[in-house]
Amino acid sequence: MQVPLVGLACLSPMGFGSTSLSLSLKPSFKRVVDTNYKAALKQVDFQTKAAEVTSTVNLWAEKETSGLIKVVLPSGSVDSTTRLIFANALYFKGAWDEKFDASATEESDFHLLNGSSVQVPFMTSKRKQIVGAYDGFKVLELPYKQGEDKRKFSMYFFLPDAKDGLPALVEKVGSESGFLDCHLPEQKVKVGEFRIPKFKISFGFEASKLLKELGLVLPFSGEADLTEMVDSLVGQNLYVSSIFHKSFIEVNEEGTEAAAASAAVMELASLPPPKMDFVADHPFLFLIREDLTGTVLFVGHVLNPLAI
Repeated sequence: MQVPLVGLACLSPMGFGSTSLSLSLKPSFKRVVDTNYKAALKQVDFQTKAAEVTSTVNLWAEKETSGLIKVVLPSGSVDSTTRLIFANALYFKGAWDEKFDASATEESDFHLLNGSSVQVPFMTSKRKQIVGAYDGFKVLELPYKQGEDKRKFSMYFFLPDAKDGLPALVEKVGSESGFLDCHLPEQKVKVGEFRIPKFKISFGFEASKLLKELGLVLPFSGEADLTEMVDSLVGQNLYVSSIFHKSFIEVNEEGTEAAAASAAVMELASLPPPKMDFVADHPFLFLIREDLTGTVLFVGHVLNPLAI
């Protein structure tokens, strides 16, 4: 299990106008950067070497994500007006607790929102699965093998009952407080038809417009006041100009031991629960979560498993 979170801070040694200033982080903020983000600090020359700085950040991101993300800063995103860059990278690699048998993977139809369908490879298994049924959707939990520490990671698939039900499900997830905690399956059940598509996702965008629409306006204005970050009066004039985000996820048969105790409990016999199908053959929501803290590392949706 690999889940390193690392950071890079690039600061300008150049000043505004004719004034030469060397920016540095405030000690209190630097402690957060060092401790939480394991960040490296690097003095760079935005004035005359903006393209080199862009390349430096991109090479750092490529290294920290094991080559999955090669470009996080697009060409032209850094220029002589840039004074500070904060970059962070999260790399996750986990093997399923119970891997899928690759020889059982078969192609079948995946139904798109426009009514058409595509042929994609589906993984399957006859083992019991952690599945829960709710009002209008089902949730599948696929645990990852636990690493050397106590953290426990799982991928969750939120599958609407209706083939075109993803937009309504996304709206429900985003609008209802505590939705995730109330809709996570807890126990393994026998499954009938069970199929999960293999997929890859590569996605990138500039996030400032979206954040502004969500109400986060101040950091992008002249009133941002970043003096708690930068140990200089220049912090009063700094603001966030752009936020670039890029992600990559691959799900396949491989992925995305302990003490035991027993006790015999006698109960009245009852009818076994019926088998539950879980066939993800239409658009669904997924997320990767650390279950001890409830921290969500990645979230996204699959509209077409063949689209990268």
